[in-house]
Amino acid sequence: MDRDRIEGSGTKMKGDLKEAAGRVTGDQKLQQEGAMDKVKGKIQNAIGGIKDALRGNK
Repeated sequence: MDRDRIEGSGTKMKGDLKEAAGRVTGDQKLQQEGAMDKVKGKIQNAIGGIKDALRGNK
């Protein structure tokens, strides 16, 4: 498993938490940061998946 997949999953999870905290507290900036972290994590995870596929890992 590629390091990008692990880091991407962590970043996405952090984004989920930030977004939820922003929703609970009414902090729109925190919600937006969380949403951006989620997108960044998804992209990083996808890049790791591509790297794994190119190396022949599953």
